[in-house]
Amino acid sequence: MNEYSLIILIEGLILKEVSKLKSIGPLIIVEGPNNSKVPFSRSLYIDCSDKVLIDSGADPMALTSIDKEYGIELIINTHYHPDHTGHNYLFKNATKWINPIEFETTRTIDGVAKANGIHQEWGSKGVEMWRKTLPQEWITNLEEISGTYNYEIDYTFGDVKVVFLHIPGHTEGLSCPYFPDLGVAFVGDYDMTSFGPWYNGSDGDIEDFIKSGERLLSLDVHTYITGHQKGIFSKQDFKQAMDNFLAIIEKRDEVIEQYARQGLSFEELSNIGIFYPKNALKEPIFNTWERCGIRKHLYRLGLTVHETNKMATYQS
Repeated sequence: MNEYSLIILIEGLILKEVSKLKSIGPLIIVEGPNNSKVPFSRSLYIDCSDKVLIDSGADPMALTSIDKEYGIELIINTHYHPDHTGHNYLFKNATKWINPIEFETTRTIDGVAKANGIHQEWGSKGVEMWRKTLPQEWITNLEEISGTYNYEIDYTFGDVKVVFLHIPGHTEGLSCPYFPDLGVAFVGDYDMTSFGPWYNGSDGDIEDFIKSGERLLSLDVHTYITGHQKGIFSKQDFKQAMDNFLAIIEKRDEVIEQYARQGLSFEELSNIGIFYPKNALKEPIFNTWERCGIRKHLYRLGLTVHETNKMATYQS
């Protein structure tokens, strides 16, 4: 195959990727692999003169296709998690923004470690162990973020108006891009999956998660786009799904309270598999998030359990 044929083939693949994309008015929905399941997420491209991508966790080929066909000049990250910032590094010339709360968090590895519970659960030795596991691309994705957007004010990209609503709970700074003129909200990790609400970092909060979920239901929209899996919901379907989604919090309460009243220690509780499957807890980061989540429920329930000395190192 000569160079010209290769160029034609590549351009054909790009056009094929772009042609598969769904859109709602000027909003182009870019899927991640495996139905946008973690470690990927759904991205949203605003087809306008400002060439804006919201979150970069979608399929990298689809994103580069968008860049080739339309251009990407600004990437707006709803929050710092790697499944939503995952391909920032591919677009060296694009400006990257994040919400103002998490901008400071992302300046250092220590800041991210504290937000994820690693420092709190395992101490400085644990942070160093975790640091060694980080891919360079993951670090670059955050290092290249150079600015912030403001919450709760109108932005206009081209002729598309968007408001970045502050919806804490999943993380402290999570934003929801809300398009009032289009009747659309991009709700990220309010994703209605069977796993349930994720607030398992140190910067997550159960009560905030519930309040933010209720706020999303109050918006004047007809279409909700989630960051993972099913993806697009009508308002009626989203409300029903949200009821079931938030109900998982109470189910976790019941399970944790039952075990706590049986006299289980914290270490025993954190090895049952309440959030993650038991076999997944062999992975240090899942074990960390399991511990963080259980602590939040114990606090919510007003319960204390016996806790032995914390492990000295971040390892299985």
